[in-house]
Amino acid sequence: MNYRFMKKTVIFLFLICSPYVLMLIVNETIRSTTNNQAGVIHGYKTMNISKPVKDKCTWACHNDTTYCKNNHVKTLKPYFEYTDPTYFGIINLLHSTGNYGVANIVFLVLLIPLLILYFILKAIDLNIKTKRLKNKK
Repeated sequence: MNYRFMKKTVIFLFLICSPYVLMLIVNETIRSTTNNQAGVIHGYKTMNISKPVKDKCTWACHNDTTYCKNNHVKTLKPYFEYTDPTYFGIINLLHSTGNYGVANIVFLVLLIPLLILYFILKAIDLNIKTKRLKNKK
């Protein structure tokens, strides 16, 4: 097997897997710091409760963004006029598909990360090509 191909394959696998592995590490680390009061959403046990809490985001924030914005968001408050149209546009787009959960996974977990990965790989490829051109001189 070609060394260059293997190197590209390893880089590709690392880039595609690392965000998900990082997410799992963070999730499992946070799990140990959460209290034992788990919530139940749509019949599934969750790490977070569904009741609103003043000093912590919960599932209530997911279901009522205004509550979260009023009680938890500090730094981004001046930028809501810029971020809200995009945020609520994405939420409305996901709801308009008819199955918010599946659309959320397809778009936000699969398609957008794959698109980002594509652009990262293109940037790496262009960097390699640029180095080759510089070395030819």
